[in-house]
Amino acid sequence: MIRYLIVDDEHIAHDIIKGYCDLLPNMQLLKDCYDALEAFEYLNTNEVDLIFLDLNMPKLKGFEFLKTLANPPKVIVTTAYQEHALEGYELNIADYLLKPFGFERFLKAVHKAVGSEQKSPTPEIKEINPSPRTIFLRENKKSVQIDLGSIRYLEAAGNYSKVCTSEGIITVREKFSDLLSKLEVEGLLQVHKSFAVAPKHIKSIEGNRIFVTDAVIPIGKVYKMNIAKLLG
Repeated sequence: MIRYLIVDDEHIAHDIIKGYCDLLPNMQLLKDCYDALEAFEYLNTNEVDLIFLDLNMPKLKGFEFLKTLANPPKVIVTTAYQEHALEGYELNIADYLLKPFGFERFLKAVHKAVGSEQKSPTPEIKEINPSPRTIFLRENKKSVQIDLGSIRYLEAAGNYSKVCTSEGIITVREKFSDLLSKLEVEGLLQVHKSFAVAPKHIKSIEGNRIFVTDAVIPIGKVYKMNIAKLLG
């Protein structure tokens, strides 16, 4: 049984995380904490296996709280702020989820944190349809079907996003963060605030640049950890 704690000052975040956990086997919610001090007090007398931790909370910020724990359990950060990712991995967190996140991305994070203890899926998970290999994206007044495996990279363009595939570039009226979340199951790796690449299409990496076919993509400072993990 995986005993977990939710530490977040937003009630809706608790509802979403608990709802996802209810679909998984052997997940037991011990307490809903709405600030870090409440969680700190609870951990003084109780043991947990996993914490879902928000960062921007009153009284005590998430990472400040984490630094106070002598022997912290596994931690999955859930936040709307991507710029703290590098600091999180330096604190040995299991994963970093950007809000809003879907069930597939959440499941990946839990498996990463406590996967060895998750032995068998529940019937609910078996009923979840596998992700399709193609998707329809809206461009202007038409819907274009693309092969997810052909996506080379995504690029932010204001309220639009560019999807570069092996067949060409599609421009969709969708924010970069929303589109990346939708396609995250395909393993797209964010390397810059405005770019995400498909690792299998990377030809080479040199300095702060990634070469993907005929495109050169910059690597942002806060995303260098993603590249380090990719290179092993």
